Amino acid sequence: MTRIPNDVRDLIEQSIYLPMAISIFNRDLAVIEKSPFKLNRPYLTLVEEALKLAQKDLAIVKQHLRQQKIKVQEVERDEAFTLYSFLYNGYEEKHNYFNPRIRNKVTEIMEDYLFKPKK
Repeated sequence: MTRIPNDVRDLIEQSIYLPMAISIFNRDLAVIEKSPFKLNRPYLTLVEEALKLAQKDLAIVKQHLRQQKIKVQEVERDEAFTLYSFLYNGYEEKHNYFNPRIRNKVTEIMEDYLFKPKK
């Protein structure tokens, strides 16, 4: 049984997924810049705007985690699972995440930043 409330767990998971999405956006920017698109500026602008929003949201998430004294750390990774340790209210919990689930969630987050109306 977890002692971490759902809203805090959502915040913790954002701190896991957002850095991955940001890393992928950065990698994609480099690929787009080198690609032989006739007009690459629209693609660059789209990814840059998504990157800025993700970075802003990650800063907010990190601020909330600091305020609530929550620590998130990757402990172990293999082909199928990644183990994270969460420190919350003096308790440590370890949670295993299925890597394809992480990939799907990061994809979902990236699609939100790229295709959903901006706030």
